[in-house]
Amino acid sequence: MKNCLIIFTRKPEKGKVKTRLAQGVGDDKALEIYKFLLQHTAKVTAKVKAHKQVYYTKAIAKNDFWDDKIFEKKVQIDGDLGQKMQQAFEQAFQDGFEKVVIIGSDLYDINHKLIDKAFAKLDHNDAVIGPATDGGYYLLGTKSIFPEVFKNKPWGTDEVLNLTLQDLKSKQVALLEAKNDIDYLEDLNDFTELKMLLE
Repeated sequence: MKNCLIIFTRKPEKGKVKTRLAQGVGDDKALEIYKFLLQHTAKVTAKVKAHKQVYYTKAIAKNDFWDDKIFEKKVQIDGDLGQKMQQAFEQAFQDGFEKVVIIGSDLYDINHKLIDKAFAKLDHNDAVIGPATDGGYYLLGTKSIFPEVFKNKPWGTDEVLNLTLQDLKSKQVALLEAKNDIDYLEDLNDFTELKMLLE
């Protein structure tokens, strides 16, 4: 297996997940939605044709949504999001993987075919990016390490995608379709299943 899918996740704790969404729906509903998204991501990614790694923020959880037989479990290093992602990419390439793709664990509008497509795009491109409609990205994939894409980024803002594309302007970059990640109450309007959780 030459493909490695990295999934960044955090422990589902009240008041510590989907904090921007919680401002609109409250901590309890935000946690419920996050757990729903985690379960969805685990189900979708289990079908991806790649070695799969789940990176937790603090400590590895046992008996959770991520089946130990399907997902290798690791812990993110301390640092900002860029430092965490760079270390995960570097480790995967050191371990011999040839294509590495990273996603988060809270995008409802994702499926295994889209992730498989991202790996396929790397056959003829240096990098692949799934743009988020808020100006960030929901997926990043490369065939080698590009340290600049992980540095000097205002993570969580609408500048991240453009700054990343600037870093890669000398490379062949494939863009996937734009998707809406779930950060704010209004983001739920596109997804009936998620809105139902508020009832």
